[in-house]
Amino acid sequence: MAVFNEKVRGQLKDVLKGMINPVTIAFFSQEVECMACREARAFLEEIAGLSDKLTLVVHDLQKDAAEAAALGIDKVPGIALLDAKGAPTRMNFFGIPGGYEINSFLGALLEASGKREALPGDIAARIATIAADVRIQVFISLTCPYCPAAVSAAHRIALESPRVRADMVDSSIFSHLAIKYQVSGVPKTVINETHELVGAQPLGKLLDIIEKL
Repeated sequence: MAVFNEKVRGQLKDVLKGMINPVTIAFFSQEVECMACREARAFLEEIAGLSDKLTLVVHDLQKDAAEAAALGIDKVPGIALLDAKGAPTRMNFFGIPGGYEINSFLGALLEASGKREALPGDIAARIATIAADVRIQVFISLTCPYCPAAVSAAHRIALESPRVRADMVDSSIFSHLAIKYQVSGVPKTVINETHELVGAQPLGKLLDIIEKL
């Protein structure tokens, strides 16, 4: 059964025509105890089928543990995007990037392909000076219209800096993490386990925190 109807498929195809270079979608699943994995795989298979610049590679979290670790994938369903050279973009998704999050997913695919808007000079300079390892987790709900902006901001920093990894985390699928980080509203951004922001914040706000780490 198709995930998208023909009208939506056409709209998605039009967006993906903007891709410049090929992108690999590395999908991590496991045989048991992943109720959302089958749905996530169907979603990604359909997306990948809409552009000849997209390749979906399916991995098992346990069997491919070394690759998962290298990409920062520590739970399933997990998605990492690799650029045309096969290098990680450090833009990850945990859950199914559907609902409103399809916007951040499509944006990430375009950016991973090399299509991205230039950052303001001061923002680019601040990202270039990041010297510590940073992990950004953005907790979202698929029904939240403000969440994609928060995810995209975190992902852009990760794309620009090899020291940063940014994860979209679906708080309904990973409810134990939502409880751990006391997610009462979304989007909620957690940086290095110690700092947090609520709501969609501009890049500058994220950098304000990162520069204090």
